[in-house]
Amino acid sequence: MSLTHCRFYEAKYPEVDELVMVNVKQIAEMGAYVKLLEYDDIDGMILLSELSRRRIRSVQKLIRVGRNEVAVVLRVDKDKGYIDLSKRRVSPEDVLRCEERYNKSRSVHSILRHVAEKTGTPLERLYEDIGWPLQRRFGHALDAFRLSITDPDTVWEGIAPPKELTEYIANRLTPQPIKVRADVEVTCFGYDGIDAIKSALKAAESVEDEVKVRLVAPPLYVLTCQTGVKSQGIQVLE
Repeated sequence: MSLTHCRFYEAKYPEVDELVMVNVKQIAEMGAYVKLLEYDDIDGMILLSELSRRRIRSVQKLIRVGRNEVAVVLRVDKDKGYIDLSKRRVSPEDVLRCEERYNKSRSVHSILRHVAEKTGTPLERLYEDIGWPLQRRFGHALDAFRLSITDPDTVWEGIAPPKELTEYIANRLTPQPIKVRADVEVTCFGYDGIDAIKSALKAAESVEDEVKVRLVAPPLYVLTCQTGVKSQGIQVLE
């Protein structure tokens, strides 16, 4: 088992109709030879007829060596190791969906590879013991990693994560504080209006410790707060 190489998913081969991220290795007369990035760089091929729905005038304009592309699986021959793919059957929505999954899976891979190098544990074993079980339980291991920051007991039930993993997750995935700002105009036409405004704003600061109030120029005031979730910060200021 390798410390740095392993497929992202439990299945060794993709399923037919599955969207995959590939990297173009070579362009030939028959089509493009690619490697499947999520499946430990196993080989695949996009036939010329599967590159585009339109008439192909220049293959180089459709696909380039070294570039990542989203493709859909047409056929899988596990015995011979052949994987036929299509680019022309991929919609713009498919591209977005595949890119999102690939980016999340690549983040998990990076985290587990870091732990493998730190602990000397084969990467595939970390996937078998941690990554793939979390994938089955939570839909995606990255979602589980994020949840473990606030609810570790739920995520790590039945799993003994190395401290190198939990520490790295905390350092890498803990949300950074977001500063939310609101510009408001405050006026009071009653007796001692200025004093009434000051009292009201001070009361707001005392109720919500994270809210700060600053006078720009009457009647304009700036309210700010720091939060880990933007929507919560907006709700506090409202």
